[in-house]
Amino acid sequence: MKENVQAAWSGMVYSTGWVQADGGCQEVREPATGDVIGSTGLANAADVDRAARSAHQARTVWANTPFDQRAAVLREAALLLKGRANEVNEWNIRECGSIGPKAEWELHATYEQLLMAAALPMQPNGQLFPSSMPGRTNLWRRVPIGTVGVIAPWNFPLLLAMRSVAPALALGNAVILKPDLQTAITGGQMIAQLFADAGLPEGVLHVLPGGPDTGDALVRHPLVEMISFTGSTAVGKSIGATCGGLLKKVALELGGNNALIVLDDADLDAASSNGAWGAFLHQGQICMQAGRHLVHRSVAQAYAEKLTQRAKALYVGNPHAGPAHLGPLINQRQCDRVKDIVDRSVRQGANVLTGGTADGLFFPPTVLVGVTPDMPAFSEEIFGPVAPITVFDNDEEAVALLNASPYGLAAAIHSSNISRAMALANQLHTGMIHINDQTVNNEFQVPFGGMGASGNGGRFGGPANIDEFTQSQWVSVLDKPIVYPF
Repeated sequence: MKENVQAAWSGMVYSTGWVQADGGCQEVREPATGDVIGSTGLANAADVDRAARSAHQARTVWANTPFDQRAAVLREAALLLKGRANEVNEWNIRECGSIGPKAEWELHATYEQLLMAAALPMQPNGQLFPSSMPGRTNLWRRVPIGTVGVIAPWNFPLLLAMRSVAPALALGNAVILKPDLQTAITGGQMIAQLFADAGLPEGVLHVLPGGPDTGDALVRHPLVEMISFTGSTAVGKSIGATCGGLLKKVALELGGNNALIVLDDADLDAASSNGAWGAFLHQGQICMQAGRHLVHRSVAQAYAEKLTQRAKALYVGNPHAGPAHLGPLINQRQCDRVKDIVDRSVRQGANVLTGGTADGLFFPPTVLVGVTPDMPAFSEEIFGPVAPITVFDNDEEAVALLNASPYGLAAAIHSSNISRAMALANQLHTGMIHINDQTVNNEFQVPFGGMGASGNGGRFGGPANIDEFTQSQWVSVLDKPIVYPF
């Protein structure tokens, strides 16, 4: 991004152009160094109210814009994103603690999300249903919801914001995006500038960085008809309860305590590779992280040794200073939480094979053995680079251990017997299951989402986006009006 463009949004929010926020501004700090690397506007309830009123006025014109013109804006945004790859990736690395390959993957996945969204407006819109009344035509069609509030997280700020923003815009909605303050540039300001430069009319998209109060104002505003939230289960429950009371549509993609099952016939070299990737990628700060490694007793020691070797080979450091496998955790609170889960589990009898202690915000890949279901490392979502290993003796016990968690986002099964793995998969209460792969999977064209405490059944991706970001409408048509008995 050119310096003069960055200056335009420094300390600002995007709401019918770049404007000063009523809530003031906040510094943006690099987690690896603590250095101030920018500033962002801090939106409050007054900013949310103005944005909601502006979006309410702009959305009708946008919804009535021909589909090919809406698609063209999305395609132009995709091209601009690719052209700004170096700048976007650098912000992702410095602001989010992402390593270079993660930032590059996130940018490419966001590019694909934009192209997929651009194709949505040209999909079939509706069905014809028969009628018991001669001459009547029943049309069932999808129409925009109106204004969609998007509350996005800090771990994949660009992708997980765009996952909702792009399809919502493509299908004719206005959008108010609240990025997390910790990643407000990558997940907010750069998205706003992208769509402004792509030709999106003012008032259709608003970007309001803020904290919990800003999010609460967005959720409760009467002119915001839907909330799409990605984040913790605790906050998701609160948002769901509020939206339920307001009869407001809500899509919740929440936490996970995902399990990787290693059966006794698994390829242990491949399984340990998948285990390391699923547990340690992006410092384990992924909702799909392999936070529980359920391993058959007969191969548990060998698996633990291979996983430990892989963990010890990973370099932890500042990804902006040079190549690293893991960067810093996002903040001190998260680092303390990960350490606390490890320490409490050790006090209850778990053993650390490698890692387990932090250096500032840098937490090394950690392997725990002897983990039992009553320990925090088994029952809590860690959201850090920790791989707890729990043993089982048969397939039935593996299923019971996995389903013991109230979460139900992702699972993985490793076995040389696909029929056996499928038999296990058919018993798992999770929204996504990957056989001979790891838990951290995302394909933009496949509906994505969890069960139980991991979500409310909403799905993102592919054809599911049409259902999520529209509502149905029944229109019946008669050539001549009916004359009723009275």
